[in-house]
Amino acid sequence: MVEHVTENHGVGGSIPPLGTISDLTTPALVLDRSRLEANASRMRAKVQSLGVMLRPHVKTSKSIDVLHVLAGVDAGPITVSTLAEARYFFAHGVTDILYAVGVAAVKLPEIAELIRSGCKLRVILDTVEAAKAVRAFVEAEQVPIEVLIEIDSDGHRAGVAPNDLLLIEIGRSLGPSLVGVMTHAGASYDCRTTAEFEAMAEQERSLTVQAAERLRTAGHPCPIVSVGSTPTVHYSCGFDGVTEVRAGVYAFGDLVQSELGTCTTDDIAIGVLASVIGHNRQHDRVLIDAGFLALSRDRGTAALPIDWGYGAVCDPVSSEIIQDLTVSSTNQEHGIVTARSGEIDFDRFPVGSRVKILPNHACATAAAYDRYFVTEGGEQIVAVWDRVNGW
Repeated sequence: MVEHVTENHGVGGSIPPLGTISDLTTPALVLDRSRLEANASRMRAKVQSLGVMLRPHVKTSKSIDVLHVLAGVDAGPITVSTLAEARYFFAHGVTDILYAVGVAAVKLPEIAELIRSGCKLRVILDTVEAAKAVRAFVEAEQVPIEVLIEIDSDGHRAGVAPNDLLLIEIGRSLGPSLVGVMTHAGASYDCRTTAEFEAMAEQERSLTVQAAERLRTAGHPCPIVSVGSTPTVHYSCGFDGVTEVRAGVYAFGDLVQSELGTCTTDDIAIGVLASVIGHNRQHDRVLIDAGFLALSRDRGTAALPIDWGYGAVCDPVSSEIIQDLTVSSTNQEHGIVTARSGEIDFDRFPVGSRVKILPNHACATAAAYDRYFVTEGGEQIVAVWDRVNGW
């Protein structure tokens, strides 16, 4: 049994023996710290070379220990997707937080409580109704809530178009709470060529900067211009007019990102350790104890050049991909491994043996777990890092 500890928080300042991945009950989430560190270093070098500040999105890792790797010496600023993340990271000393999901009025009291406790927590919105609700709350409660207007830079999801008259109306409704604009070019995930990615990154940048300039011309200060997704930051050629970029999944990488070219499969830092629990020789299937609750039902690679099913099957220690195999289907607690060639070498996967499954979408897969079993790319567990879930 592996003792549950967080790095540098063992009894008496020492970390007890943690054993190896062979000691783990499956399914378990394993994190290769050496790959994480390399991914973090590449992203820091990228944004530094383009002269912009990085605000990591912690919705992927939801872990203070991971953030310390991503941010280097500093532990902020950050982006979050839930107030649970905001509470957790603030409790661990991070004070500069952007809550990057359109704010619901029901959450304003909790947001105010964090702000009164010393957290610089900013929120986003994209409607006049939400802007008026925030302003009314600010005036009634006498608590300053800083707001960024979400810009629709790609028609993908949320936001107000940068040339829409509604943008100025939202700014007017917010009054002194307005501090900037932000966007997320989710449509970058539909790009396939370098030229398409670069064009999307420039579209994200230019339209968000345009929105900021329109607000300023209308007399509304707009000091913050925030853009980002892992693909657009990776492929961007410049960030003129942008004050910060946000990215999250780069920390771990995943099979979708490897297909988009932002990482390789050798860069993917997390995987689900699973046990072989059965053979179905009649249908050439190996059964594992990691189903859709352990792997997620994200099928993000289905429309990409290589469809990895529900995950790529790897050696549990080296993480080397066994190219012919995928988790082709899942039930709640069962994963079904098949071979693209149609025939599996069952002797290679005896019942009780282990495999590692690389995720399609790191954020969705990691969400099933409350901790990471950390290695340095081998079998030895060197730390156990907590993560926060929920809302």
